[in-house]
Amino acid sequence: QVQLVESGGGLVQAGGSLRLSCVASGRTFSSYTMGWFRQAPGKKREFVGAVSWRSTSYGDSVKGRFTISRDNVKNTAWLQMNSLKPEDTGVYFCAAVLHSRVMTTEREYDYWGQGTQVTVSS
Repeated sequence: QVQLVESGGGLVQAGGSLRLSCVASGRTFSSYTMGWFRQAPGKKREFVGAVSWRSTSYGDSVKGRFTISRDNVKNTAWLQMNSLKPEDTGVYFCAAVLHSRVMTTEREYDYWGQGTQVTVSS
């Protein structure tokens, strides 16, 4: 069982930056692919990005603005969000799956955090 705890959300003006953190329990963090998803009110959950032990992948709407990283010693994954736009507003979720490949759909992930709210004002 893996438990995920996100933090770092908040209110920011358009053009600003935020860094989200996801801390995972367990001793085999390096074996998990870590994903980030977001959900805006009234919309489906959207893939933001993911990082495996050797590669990353990003959703088209965040490419060039968001960066995912991880530290396997700290059992932590981060989502660095720059040049934020009002359309980036939503609840951001961290997810994990025991796999070496980057996964881009939510049904592929087994573990989820509780989410953290990100609000970007115009």
